[in-house]
Amino acid sequence: MKGFARRYFTLYQSGLLSYAFEPGQPIRDQVYLHNAAISTSPGRKDIHVDSNIATFHIKCLSTEDFNSWMAAFRRFISLGIEAKRSATYRQTSSRQTSIQLNQNRRGLLLDEMGTTFQELEASILSLCLQFNPPRNLSLNKKTDKHSKESMFGLFRRRYLAHQQYPESNTPCQQDSGQQSLPESLQEVRNKFEALKAQYTALVKVMQSSLNDAGQTTPTRPSTVEEEQHADLLIPRTTSPTTRKSFRDSVATTASDSFVEWFDAVDEGPQEFILDVSSEPPSRILSADGETPTDTSSVDTDLEEPTAATSPVVESLPALPSQVHVVRRTQLPCLAPSDEGSLFTILKKNVGKDLSTIAFPVTFNEPLTMLQRAAEEVEYYNLLDEAALATEPISRMSYVAAFAISSYAHTRHRTGRKGFNPMLAETFEDVRMKFIAEKVRHNPLEIAYHAEGENWELSATTFGKTKFWGKSLEIIPLGTNRLKIGADVYVWKKPSSFVRNLMVGTKYLEHCGTMTIENTATGLRCAMEFKQNGYWGPTNVVTGTIHSTDGDVAAQLEGKWDDQVSQMLNASTFHVLWKISQFPKNAPECYGFTAYSITLNELTSDLTSYLPSTDSRYRPDVRALENGELDLAEEEKLRVEQMQRDRRNRGEECQPRWFKQVGDSEWQYKGGYWEARARKWKGENIRPLW
Repeated sequence: MKGFARRYFTLYQSGLLSYAFEPGQPIRDQVYLHNAAISTSPGRKDIHVDSNIATFHIKCLSTEDFNSWMAAFRRFISLGIEAKRSATYRQTSSRQTSIQLNQNRRGLLLDEMGTTFQELEASILSLCLQFNPPRNLSLNKKTDKHSKESMFGLFRRRYLAHQQYPESNTPCQQDSGQQSLPESLQEVRNKFEALKAQYTALVKVMQSSLNDAGQTTPTRPSTVEEEQHADLLIPRTTSPTTRKSFRDSVATTASDSFVEWFDAVDEGPQEFILDVSSEPPSRILSADGETPTDTSSVDTDLEEPTAATSPVVESLPALPSQVHVVRRTQLPCLAPSDEGSLFTILKKNVGKDLSTIAFPVTFNEPLTMLQRAAEEVEYYNLLDEAALATEPISRMSYVAAFAISSYAHTRHRTGRKGFNPMLAETFEDVRMKFIAEKVRHNPLEIAYHAEGENWELSATTFGKTKFWGKSLEIIPLGTNRLKIGADVYVWKKPSSFVRNLMVGTKYLEHCGTMTIENTATGLRCAMEFKQNGYWGPTNVVTGTIHSTDGDVAAQLEGKWDDQVSQMLNASTFHVLWKISQFPKNAPECYGFTAYSITLNELTSDLTSYLPSTDSRYRPDVRALENGELDLAEEEKLRVEQMQRDRRNRGEECQPRWFKQVGDSEWQYKGGYWEARARKWKGENIRPLW
């Protein structure tokens, strides 16, 4: 029982359990639970389904999944307790089972009829396309991958919005100015409409007879995933007992109202919703094979995304602008197709610090280095979890997961750099009260500070970059300092490399050891970023937490671009962090995450409170974001020349919100959010561009 492989299972309401390699692929095998015996091993999370045609050996990904699947299985088959009941009860139960099977068979037949309608509708639609433009078709207007599906899926449950047909309700709707359909095709269309009306009437009759008999309306064998998505349309205030079934809504409406349904978007094994911040310690994953990435469970409602997992809709913290913000999900313009030849520029600067080299604007991305510093704090919810943890090992585990998550946004980032900020330029993010400022020009140093409930994070970001012929090395030299109560955690980051600069596909790799130390207790965690090889997994991170005595207290493992887990024993893990889903077109949008897309957005709640030094007001960054490359180049040169002129006049701006406390360490002085609340009245802020 060690040769398990990941498969996609589907449980229908009829009791049919099937599986395939991936969603949407052909079914490999299936069994009916009504004719099966189920034996389980809760400790191993194994479920063995033995039917008269096949046997399934299933290992669940977590204890929660095991319990959920068993709860679903028990609807269709009785276990040990049922076998001990009286013969009379068993006979009654058998008759009820037979009735239920008949109902399910009727539902399956109706569903097959619906499929036939779908195929017939597609044929009629194909003929209509020869006479009417597609934009005038009332059915199947979609041009994406959902276009192959019909709106006549009367027994399918989907989560998209309901849509009404036009009054004529015909497969080929015509405008008065278009040519008429052939008489034969018009006759086929009329017969199709008549058959459709008869089909709807049949549904009503079956529903009426079942209601009179006190039975439940037969349903198509819909998947639990479909039921979960359907629940998302129902308001939270609605009781589950008052929810109306899909077929009820069809049967109680006339033929001029139907429901448009689509297949769920195929995101592969990365599509799931997991609220890691509220995850109980009992959530564990199987260690068989590689670390699982899909822990969706059965019969559990999908949770709403938190601010840490989806930055699209958020509520600002206790600041003067207390409004809900709907943030954008796409950039105004895609990245330029050609960033230029990086090798042409670098070949004359082998071994030099690249901060002294001027690059064309096409080598930049529409974010400043201050905004890129904010990307490192995207998963600040892990710090909330660390602050809530009472055990030192658990707290250190969450801190280590946060430190690793600061690399997640670089999964698709290669070849482009952020704009160098001006001295005293700032950037804020109210979601975690983040404030960053450029505090030194040469060498470039950036300081930032973020805070939450019972935690404060500060860091000084600077480093060196060197070109080594085939790769570009980025050497961080700054220090990260996190304070949670009396605990103070300090760590530095390892080097990063941009590989394949001359030949092949460029990619980013982080290599080295990152040591996180609790200076108050001596607890230490060493995280090793392993170098990628020709074979085997990539972007692997492993770590060990050492107690104050030097003993191994816990072990961590995962990937910096996927997830991090704490090893509970040889076969189980506790997920600490899971990366948020990237936008589908992330590679074409500079490799930005959903959070990164919102960083340069000027929303209505910010315009009255941002200082003029905020990076969102940079004209060159804004021009590049809008795809105006020539303007971006001009503005970049103008802004940089303004800084040189200030320096030559001895009027260069000085850091306002941070003070130097060491050779290369800066500390937040405070006062930024108070001045922001006053809308900068009384503050002498000089323009930077």
